[in-house]
Amino acid sequence: MSDFEKKISEFKNILSETQDAKLIETLKTEIFGKNGLINHEFKKIGSLSPEEKKIFASTINKSKQELQDIIRHKENEVLNKNLNEKLEKEKVDVTLPEKEFKIGKIHPVSQVIDEISCIFSEIGFSVEEGPDVENDYNNFTALNTPENHPAKDMHDTFYLDKDMKTLLRTHTSPVQVRTMLKGKPPFKIIAPGRTYRSDSDQTHTPMFHQLEGLHIDKNINMGHLKGCLNYFIKEFFEIKKIKMRFRPSHFPFTEPSAEVDIGYKIENNKIIIGEGDRWLEILGCGMVHPNVLKNCKVDSKIYQGFAFGIGIDRLAMLKYGINDLRSFFECDYRWLNYYGFDPLDVPTNYRGLSR
Repeated sequence: MSDFEKKISEFKNILSETQDAKLIETLKTEIFGKNGLINHEFKKIGSLSPEEKKIFASTINKSKQELQDIIRHKENEVLNKNLNEKLEKEKVDVTLPEKEFKIGKIHPVSQVIDEISCIFSEIGFSVEEGPDVENDYNNFTALNTPENHPAKDMHDTFYLDKDMKTLLRTHTSPVQVRTMLKGKPPFKIIAPGRTYRSDSDQTHTPMFHQLEGLHIDKNINMGHLKGCLNYFIKEFFEIKKIKMRFRPSHFPFTEPSAEVDIGYKIENNKIIIGEGDRWLEILGCGMVHPNVLKNCKVDSKIYQGFAFGIGIDRLAMLKYGINDLRSFFECDYRWLNYYGFDPLDVPTNYRGLSR
């Protein structure tokens, strides 16, 4: 056996045993490289006779082809082996339980705003919005609030400048002012939103949600106000009958003014709205004061109307049995998961407001 044949045999043995991709590359260089075994053997062909050349070249080409086939097969074998090892390490165990997928919840306040908007939209009200940062005129002066009114004190209102002209709105009534100043009557709007007052306890927070309603037109009277609120309360609490009373009160922006109480009873430690001999205050209302109409450039001799204000957080607490207002703002996912609503639980008057 010639030296060439011995080396070819050695290469074949190494290739048959190895699983090292780097070693295979090294062997390819030693066999087929510029200074490799095959080229080295071909250099000897010049010293041979024509007959010997044919036999010698045929032997070298045959060996070359065999080695190429062996190397190609071995490369595929090593590649598949390495790929399978990698896949084995990265294998996903489909028998393991999947990670819990948590779906977000709609906050009760957001849900109640949607419920209220849905109810009032059925009787022709549109939704208006305004800025949280207001001026003194829209928040107090235009609403017939006197300079010495307690609500204008710094311990009740968050002022943003030393002149006490810019503030965080204490109610959403400024939206009514803005609506009347930029348009012409009739007006029929509700204005939900955040409001701010310097107060904090179990039933009060510095920031809370309120909804104001306004209806200005010709020949509007207290009867329209009572009918509107009666409809709203029954629809919101989803009951057919409601005991409701109007108690005389005083607000600078309405005359006459009233606070609305609804009947309730306690049964199994739960409040049952609409029944019983107990009374619960839920909102304030009245006929819009002529001075407010005048300040908003509405002719009070032709137009009149009613307004009302509702605490959205308070309604949410009553309807869904939440006993601490502060929990609305604590960002506790467990609380929200319990009291919250599914994203697709959109309130409608046709299939029910709430779950």
